[in-house]
Amino acid sequence: MANAIARRLRKNLTPQEAKLWMKLRELKPLGFHFRRQAPIRHVIVDFVSFRDSIVIEVDGGQHNIDAAARSDDARDAFLKGEGFRVLRFWNHEVDRELDAVMDVIVGVLGGPTRLDH
Repeated sequence: MANAIARRLRKNLTPQEAKLWMKLRELKPLGFHFRRQAPIRHVIVDFVSFRDSIVIEVDGGQHNIDAAARSDDARDAFLKGEGFRVLRFWNHEVDRELDAVMDVIVGVLGGPTRLDH
C-alpha cells in the first residue's frame, strides 16, 4: 500500500519538491544519493538518504496548523526513533532561498561548505 502511494506521489511532486529534487540530484556525483517520496515503514517522506540517515521534508502552510504540526512532531519522533535526522523546510524557503537550503543540507551531509550554485 505505502509503495503504491509513494509511486503516485513521485508522479505528482509539488513545485517546491520538484525544484529541490533537481538540486538534490546534483549531489549524486559527490556521493550523496536521495530517493523522493519514499516509504519508511508506515510513513512516506519527501526525500531520504538511507545511507546518510537523513530525511528532508518540504512543508506548505497547512503544516502551520496545530493538528498538522502535532502530526509532524509525531512523524519526526518516529523517524528519529528509526535513526533518521529530519530536516524541514518551508515552501517559501525552497522558492526564495534555495541556495541557503542546499547549504544546510550539504552541511549536514558533511559535504563542501559552499556549493557552486
